[in-house]
Amino acid sequence: MKKMIAVLLAFCLLMAPISCGKDSADDGSSDAVSAKESSAVAANADKNAASQVKKGSAVSSAPPAELENLDNAKQGWGQGKQVDQENRPVSCTQFQNKYGKYNAVFIKENTKKIYLTFDEGYENGYTSKILDALKEKKVPAVFFVTYDYAKRNRDLVQRMIAEGHVVGNHSYTHPSMPTLDLSKASGEITDMHEYIKDNFHYTMTLFRPPMGEFSERTLALAKSLGYQSVFWSFAYVDWDPQKQMGADKAYKKVVSGLHNGAIYLLHAVSKDNAEILGPFVDEARKQGYEFAKLS
Repeated sequence: MKKMIAVLLAFCLLMAPISCGKDSADDGSSDAVSAKESSAVAANADKNAASQVKKGSAVSSAPPAELENLDNAKQGWGQGKQVDQENRPVSCTQFQNKYGKYNAVFIKENTKKIYLTFDEGYENGYTSKILDALKEKKVPAVFFVTYDYAKRNRDLVQRMIAEGHVVGNHSYTHPSMPTLDLSKASGEITDMHEYIKDNFHYTMTLFRPPMGEFSERTLALAKSLGYQSVFWSFAYVDWDPQKQMGADKAYKKVVSGLHNGAIYLLHAVSKDNAEILGPFVDEARKQGYEFAKLS
């Protein structure tokens, strides 16, 4: 009996450190993410993006688990009114420095180049005219489309591709990305990606968050899926077809926003944009700007 008791005591002593080790690990866990951990997530996103480029298609909709630790506070984007001495919005440079590690772009390099982007939520009859102007002026653009738009306007999307423009991912159903859990947010990007790939044999690489709403987590998610998140450094109130300001005012507005590395967000539902696009291109070139392809 004494021998049995001794064996039991020895067994308990051997097991005790194992239990303590587990308890200590649990007590030491934290929801806070350090700067070092945040950088590690960005590095992992780099690896995933590199793998994505090799595959040529979106990765699985199951997102990396470590993204859960990143801040998901919703932020809205607008370039603001404060500009530097070169007319470049100050907020764009600040956000570029802060979120560039997640392959997000708010403004491009400080050179005499301009990048045109159009958001396509629904068709209002002006996209063909916009494409005509771009073709005449030999200007490339990015068209960010949703599933509904691509499904209803197959010929227009095919024309965008055929004429050398970039078709970008604007999500499947146009939700506010930070309001979704990681799995659903991932599906918004990958489902759209696969739809365009399957139906147009085209691989998208640029993502514009619906409504410009994002979080650190959703930027990292897009990057992990091989995407660059594209915002803008110029936009104006052009999205309501019932509240167009008129071609003259709209022309002056977009010209006044010219700056190096500008990413223009224009809505294709705007009658004003369709009318002023050609003259705007001419004036920008007159001022020494080159229209470049964002890809």
